[in-house]
Amino acid sequence: MAWQGLKLNLRVAQKQILTPGLVQMVSVLALNRLELREMINQEMIANPVLEELSEEATVSDNYSDETFLKAETEKVPEKEAANPFDEFDVGSFFNQYLDTGGDGGKSQEREISERPSFEKFLSSPAGLTDHLAWQLSVTICSDAVREIADNIIGNLDENGYLTASVEELAQEGKYSQDDLEDALAVVQDFDPIGVGARDLRECLLLQIKAFDPQNTLAQQVVSDHLKQVQSNQLKEIARALNRPLEVIKHTLETIKKLDPRPGLRYNKTEPRLVEPDVQFRKVDGEWQVFMNDDDLPQLRLNPTYRRLLARDAADRDVRNYVKERFTAAIQLMKNIEQRKHTILRVCQSILRRQGDFLDYGADHLRPMMIKEVAEEVDVHPSTVSRAVANKYVHTPQGVIELRYFFSESVNGPQGSEMSLLSLKRRVKKMIEEEDATQPLTDEQITKKLSDEGIHVTRRTVAKYREDLRIPSTHRRRVKS
Repeated sequence: MAWQGLKLNLRVAQKQILTPGLVQMVSVLALNRLELREMINQEMIANPVLEELSEEATVSDNYSDETFLKAETEKVPEKEAANPFDEFDVGSFFNQYLDTGGDGGKSQEREISERPSFEKFLSSPAGLTDHLAWQLSVTICSDAVREIADNIIGNLDENGYLTASVEELAQEGKYSQDDLEDALAVVQDFDPIGVGARDLRECLLLQIKAFDPQNTLAQQVVSDHLKQVQSNQLKEIARALNRPLEVIKHTLETIKKLDPRPGLRYNKTEPRLVEPDVQFRKVDGEWQVFMNDDDLPQLRLNPTYRRLLARDAADRDVRNYVKERFTAAIQLMKNIEQRKHTILRVCQSILRRQGDFLDYGADHLRPMMIKEVAEEVDVHPSTVSRAVANKYVHTPQGVIELRYFFSESVNGPQGSEMSLLSLKRRVKKMIEEEDATQPLTDEQITKKLSDEGIHVTRRTVAKYREDLRIPSTHRRRVKS
């Protein structure tokens, strides 16, 4: 039997470890203008050494290397004249001599502490879950039904549909079938009508039964012929129900007024605020890049804390803390400057390729890959990806996301390369110009592109059409 025990072995290996400064540089590069401004404000709060540079102040010190810290620690502090107001307690003066009460200002302090926060007066829009939970709280039902209904509300998606099946809910809480059905009926009776439905058919039926219960034809159309409604097969529906075509059309107008996503009424997404990080502007006939950093806080190092680095200014712990804060501040300022430098170089590379797009529009967008720009700028492709992530540029063609300029190449006319986005725009333009009574099929679009020298398959055209969210030929056809 072999003896087992602990052994100590030495092994030499190379390992790549990201330093905190490199991690911060990567994260700063990925921030857009709004996020960077918020990050700088948070850093100024967390690091007392950082402060915003005023317009009249000038910076003459060089903070670019570690010799700055070494030089500062060797300095002897300058003795300043004592300020007589430093020993004066202003707070006690106001509390003792300017208080109108007889308890030495304690009533005022108590009044301030008991005063409600201003945050309590700020209104926030109620979401779908909050709205349904409030209705459940004023609903009379058994404890079991209330518990199940609360579980159902927690399993609704943003559109108001129930994502979990009744069987899953039953297994999760070991509820009875009767209680489950009662709880689902309670939730489906809440405002907005249609929530708690398990599919589109049930959602529309709930609304018809609530708003127009006598309209049995609409209920029958939704219940049995919903797929034909989506395909606009009105004659087939009329033939199956033995009703005139005009009656079916009138019924469909009623169905179109229903809300297929009732939950979005209380789950409205706030519009996203976009501020361009850069601007492409033509100067003397040449396109140039300008960083949009006018209202970004310009950082500098606080001179008051700088004096604490001197050897005799404070004890060792204070000097070590200030030195650590100075090192972090200098690293942040370097990373912000590096971010600006990287974005400028990437945008200059984009300009050299996309000048025709800026001059003439989207049809002249050239294919461009992230790898090509990375090789030209001499950085890793992931660096380019972070440099353009969630960032926008102001151009004569509008405010555009920087990622928009990167697209794959396809075979264009006469063997030339063509941007994938330009090809999709060409397909979209063909469909927009088609005869609505005789819409183009994917095969016909493929033939038209082939006549222009663009060789793609019918399957590829169908994929592009689906990416553009354009319905099929049958659904686009308008009957005269």
